[in-house]
Amino acid sequence: MNKQRWLSQNFFVFFITWGVFLPYWTGWLVEDKELSVTNASLIMGFGLVARGVSTMFVFPIASKYMSSQAVVFMLTIISLIVTVLYIPVTSFGMLFVVTILFNAVYPTLLPAIESTASSLVQQSGVNYGKSRSYGSLGFIISVLIISMLTGYFGEGAILWSMMVGLCLLLLIRFLPSPPELLVKPTKTDRKENLSLSGLWKVKSFPIVLLIVILLQGAHASYYNYGYIYLQELGVNSFYIGMIINIAVIFEIIYFSKAELFKNWKPSSLLLLAAIGSTLRWVLVFLFPNVWVFIFSQSLHALSFGVAHFAFISYLTKNLPKQQLPNAQGVYSAFALSWGTAVLTLIGGYLYEISSGLAFLGMIICTIPAIAIIILTKKRYAY
Repeated sequence: MNKQRWLSQNFFVFFITWGVFLPYWTGWLVEDKELSVTNASLIMGFGLVARGVSTMFVFPIASKYMSSQAVVFMLTIISLIVTVLYIPVTSFGMLFVVTILFNAVYPTLLPAIESTASSLVQQSGVNYGKSRSYGSLGFIISVLIISMLTGYFGEGAILWSMMVGLCLLLLIRFLPSPPELLVKPTKTDRKENLSLSGLWKVKSFPIVLLIVILLQGAHASYYNYGYIYLQELGVNSFYIGMIINIAVIFEIIYFSKAELFKNWKPSSLLLLAAIGSTLRWVLVFLFPNVWVFIFSQSLHALSFGVAHFAFISYLTKNLPKQQLPNAQGVYSAFALSWGTAVLTLIGGYLYEISSGLAFLGMIICTIPAIAIIILTKKRYAY
């Protein structure tokens, strides 16, 4: 069993589905289900709230009683079933309900797979950056395929592509897996896992968590309105996929070389991410044209890639393996769900005023992040 290859395959296939969900889901609700931008934003915002509850409570509890492989298998099956429910739904109310269900299940696969990655890094010395770069590659391939499919078949192809991706993710669950991921937690493990309160005993954890909440939340407008914004600039659907992929290409470059930064302190990496993120959103606001947006995509390596690697590095160095699911759940709930949900609603309101303002508004996160890092990095030594 080549654990490095196994993790790379899982990241690759999961991020094929993530490449359907993250950049296109809001646009799909607007274009195929004929919702307004405001209503689609409202649905996705509440979906993020549901996602946060699931990743913070349901996932860690499931991880105490089921093996890592079993958790991913269960989430994949349920996600596929809920996706089918979208087919007959057209009303706002039913779309709201189905999206809440979908967001409560499907995105939880992300912390589940990240948790297996953290375990393999700790126990087997797997190179996280190398495997994670395959996830970014899967994302790129997915976005390119969706761009071609939507250009030819229309936005309706987005839902069917998600179903195909989830079927692929289900199929690889039947391949041989690392033995440690097949073991159910023992009673001793459950006692050591404890509750979420154990995380707060690590003094630097709340500070680092707050910083990544701000930095990841600052992508809310990009994730939810980037596709629509490029349409507004008159970009063809096929080229939108290419432009979105530029960000992921730079993300791949960073993750593939992330080992070069392994001696950097998480605080230094987070500061670099915060500065890069601030520059990115200011540029998009000041220069509302395609070429500047394309250039700003290179900063995704800093705003997302460096911030994410910094947090994973912090976890593997400072937390025991029994707390990794809790930490991943909290990270996904606060940084990738609830924080992003609030900023999605804010971004949607700002977008109705001015599309560029939705991006500039994200510096309400990045500038405070810079201040917090500067004020706390020595005191908490993270």
